[in-house]
Amino acid sequence: MAKYSRIEVVLQMKENGIVPVFYNADIAVCKQVLKACYDAGLRTFEFTNRGDFAHEVFADLNKYAKAELQGMMMGVGSVLDAGTTSLYLQLGADFIVSPIVNAEMAKACNRRKVAWMPGCGSVTEISYAEELGAEVVKIFPGAQVGGPAFVKGVKGPLPWASIMPTGGVSPTEENLKEWIAAGVHCVGIGSKLFVKNSEGAYDYTAITQTISSALDLVKKLRS
Repeated sequence: MAKYSRIEVVLQMKENGIVPVFYNADIAVCKQVLKACYDAGLRTFEFTNRGDFAHEVFADLNKYAKAELQGMMMGVGSVLDAGTTSLYLQLGADFIVSPIVNAEMAKACNRRKVAWMPGCGSVTEISYAEELGAEVVKIFPGAQVGGPAFVKGVKGPLPWASIMPTGGVSPTEENLKEWIAAGVHCVGIGSKLFVKNSEGAYDYTAITQTISSALDLVKKLRS
């Protein structure tokens, strides 16, 4: 069962401005990456549903988060159907993210008042997702759909839309400035947050520093 309500999740995403997107089959790596994100100040985390037994990795990771990382809201991304949605809800996911709009997924989440963030690529899809109860919609792939200009264009006829681009977002001032100026609710960032050392292993200290700097940039750009 989700620990945090959909309203709490949506507000936290807005406050941080960045949602990290990550997957690894090794639970030990996942825990260290999650802790690095937490130490940097992030309080939402999207675990990607990718690879065999991904749900088992998430189950262990979510137990760790609930026990050790007070306030961390755990979500699952790349979910495509209602069955998988229900599986992750049973494992305590606080939010569900998808690259598509699927009405049955919306119903599964709405029944439990869990935040659902579907992927959209047009004004029609965004409006339909909101009709289905999505408080925040994901545009994916963000850069290919149209980038910041697309977000700005959507906000004309749909000024109430809360948009989270994922794909084509970087933790740099130049890139974040464009998205924030366009009016995004928050951004999802994957591999560009997760720095590796010369040996190809994750550098957890560098990850914390990269995310901390990005969060400071978001605050600066919003002000």
